[in-house]
Amino acid sequence: MAARTIALIDQRSLALVAPVPVQAAPPTGYLVDNQQRPLRDLRISVTDRCNFRCNYCMPKEVFGTDHPYLAHSALLRFEEITRLAQIFLAHGVRKIRLTGGEPLLRKNIEVLIAQLAQLRTVDGTPPELTLTTNGSLLARKARALKEAGLTRLTVSLDSLDDAVFQRMNDVGFPVAAVLEGIEAAQAAGFSHPKVNMVVKRGTNDDQILPLAQHFRGTGVVLRFIEYMDVGATNGWRMDEVLPSAELMARLRAQLPLVALAASTPGETAQRWGWADSAGRHDPALGEIGLISSVTQAFCRDCNRARLSTEGQMYLCLFAAQGYDLRALLRGGADDAAIASAIAAIWQGRSDRYSELRAHASPDVQPRARRVEMSYIGG
Repeated sequence: MAARTIALIDQRSLALVAPVPVQAAPPTGYLVDNQQRPLRDLRISVTDRCNFRCNYCMPKEVFGTDHPYLAHSALLRFEEITRLAQIFLAHGVRKIRLTGGEPLLRKNIEVLIAQLAQLRTVDGTPPELTLTTNGSLLARKARALKEAGLTRLTVSLDSLDDAVFQRMNDVGFPVAAVLEGIEAAQAAGFSHPKVNMVVKRGTNDDQILPLAQHFRGTGVVLRFIEYMDVGATNGWRMDEVLPSAELMARLRAQLPLVALAASTPGETAQRWGWADSAGRHDPALGEIGLISSVTQAFCRDCNRARLSTEGQMYLCLFAAQGYDLRALLRGGADDAAIASAIAAIWQGRSDRYSELRAHASPDVQPRARRVEMSYIGG
């Protein structure tokens, strides 16, 4: 099959200028957009590279051996990431998530984690510091991540069936190695790691029940994610989306689950707890989550900003362009100017792609080219 040609590099280079207001806007610890959504969560992509070729994220026919990744000099240095993170924390961010690509491919990632772990929120507390990984390198890195100060881990795992898993990662990586990584993380002190399963109807939806049964009572929080129309390369079709309502019906037909309240404002997952014989949630058995960004959009509570590998600030997972903060960093701007720029960008934010998609008829779906998930993280 001939490779598809998509101008990903051109798309990444079309950053908008980050505006620095004439009137400075010192951080107050509370910054809201024009929908009154506060900035609370910062997701930082540390690499655009991944050693998997999952067809819903980095399909091999697009991200082949000749794909032009960003030069190392283009990536934000650890000190630059830490500086930006501190400014975002001053605006009210409380949680930082490191993503990719595959973040464990970034050399010495534990050094960055140690730097970020020294930062403080406006309340004087350490930020929640998390990382999402495909688990391929986790067995060898888990202890170093914990010792550096990482507080939580999320592992992507789309199947327990090895043939299905290898077909989905498209590089022949065995599921046993990911399970080994999860066990190593728990042994290192990550008490409640999360496992994310992207569900594609007709591809891996027969793995829903096996995964739920496997992780029940293990301390692992399993989350099911609806297959999303992220980027321009994954060939997304609505008929491959398994709605969370249907998924939950399948689970509850076989297993006892009870609805749980949200644990934090803006939480993306609907929580369900494993029930005991009396029908009450048994914390020892744990819980699962449903992330329904296609059928039950949560835009109105979205409090997340995203920072790309090369320092572009994105306001939505489905955004078409970012704002270039690296130019400010490397152009000599001081923290006050960068903080003012971030404030102006966030205050102008009106993004609510998933809500608009949900209310549009199929023939008028939004068609603007969107940034790839592998570039700004999920």
